[in-house]
Amino acid sequence: MPSPLPFTLSEPSLFHNDFYVDSQWAPAKSGQRFDVVDPGTGNTWTTCADATAEDVGDAVQSSYAAFAEYRKTTPRQRAQWLMEWHRLLQASREDLAAIMVHETGKPMAEARAEIDYGCTFIWWFAGEAERAHGSTFRSAIAGRRTVTIKQPIGVVAALVPWNFPMALFVRKASGALAAGCTMVAKPSPETPVSALTVALLAVRAGFPRGVLNVLTTSLANTPAVAEALCLDARVKKVTFTGSTRVGKIVEQLCARQLKKTTLELGGNCPFIVFDDADLGQAIPQLMALKWRHAGQACITANRVFVQSGIHDRFVQAFCAETKKTLRMGHGSVADVNLGPVTTARSLDRAEAMYRDAVAKGAEAVLGNGTRAAAPAAAGAGQGGGGGGYFMEPTVLTKVTDDMALTQDEIFAPLLGVATFETEEEVTARANNTSMGLAAYVFTKDSDRLWRMLENIEAGMIGLNAGNSSAAEAPFGGIKESGHGKESGKDVAIDEYLITKTGTMAISGLQ
Repeated sequence: MPSPLPFTLSEPSLFHNDFYVDSQWAPAKSGQRFDVVDPGTGNTWTTCADATAEDVGDAVQSSYAAFAEYRKTTPRQRAQWLMEWHRLLQASREDLAAIMVHETGKPMAEARAEIDYGCTFIWWFAGEAERAHGSTFRSAIAGRRTVTIKQPIGVVAALVPWNFPMALFVRKASGALAAGCTMVAKPSPETPVSALTVALLAVRAGFPRGVLNVLTTSLANTPAVAEALCLDARVKKVTFTGSTRVGKIVEQLCARQLKKTTLELGGNCPFIVFDDADLGQAIPQLMALKWRHAGQACITANRVFVQSGIHDRFVQAFCAETKKTLRMGHGSVADVNLGPVTTARSLDRAEAMYRDAVAKGAEAVLGNGTRAAAPAAAGAGQGGGGGGYFMEPTVLTKVTDDMALTQDEIFAPLLGVATFETEEEVTARANNTSMGLAAYVFTKDSDRLWRMLENIEAGMIGLNAGNSSAAEAPFGGIKESGHGKESGKDVAIDEYLITKTGTMAISGLQ
């Protein structure tokens, strides 16, 4: 075991930092380990086993062998295991939240909320397990009947990001396990321990050995491990959440074997506010969308367009609410609601975007777009000494469409606001991106809401609403934001199923 943790777990047996394969803890074959860093202090707080491509085969074989029996379990049995997993995760909510705070940097309240959100997917897919039905129908040819059956696709490889490490892992795993598939998960190098904890609780819930395996790996070894998972012929499906750049690589690898993929990729989400919008409705939604997890969400408001008639009033009110509401610090400190970004490279990127915008004419009306010294509370009792990856929330106006922060995901507490005049103009500007994940529209004109729903090129659109991600609603984008759905009725569990068609010729039947 490593040196004592910088936090206390009520159930210390939950903490592990080796691979979890075949319900056993194992080190990397190389013996190598990598550091896990607390973004709120900049300090290493544990190390994890560092997988290489050499470690992939054993994990896949474990899940491959488990699939032969697991696929035969009844949907009700799988649903019962899922519900027990749900119960155990809720019972371990505080411990898991503490781990996530020290992996991601997000405030404790957000970590708890992520666990609650993640558990909604387990609850949903426990019900879907018994609803994945085929169909029967009459053929166009006399004397024939056609039936379809649905079966689990096989071993699934899950490549999980760091920004919502529990919820996105659980969203993928609960759908796969409900369908009768087994899974090998590779969490992000920044957030390996939460994934190991979640998998441990799945086995404690009753899932058989090998059904859910976890390989941890460093940033340096991630490409080789991911490639080995994508190219292993025993893996029949890959689900990936991350950047569009990496998603294209994953798709190319899987195409060699025509392997099924679900890709939830980058977003460049517009947040559009018309003159007739209710600012008391729009501003709280933007606060939640933009500052949650320091702006590090794929569905965050990346480009804010405000109609000229209310632009100044909107910006003034939003900045006032930001200054009044946000308290920056280490996520474990009470009342903190803005933590650090998760990686140092995210700070470098955000600062470069800020400089680019100012050089092209943007004006800062809040913050200065540079890294901030960690608040005193971040170092207190954390061994931090004032470190950490912090940035003061920054708002820019006079933003134009040629700036880097309007063309790429920001993933930091940096926000640019642009003005527009007409619905036609803002629709064209909102669609002028290769991405199409989410969008948000605020107006009290019901006709306009319907037009925007039809005309905005995004897979998910909030109409006088902010984040609308929910287990019952299909989650996924269009264009270069990916393909496939990770939640919702019917569509999400179908991502882990194959459909077989049987046609019967029946004598004496019309």
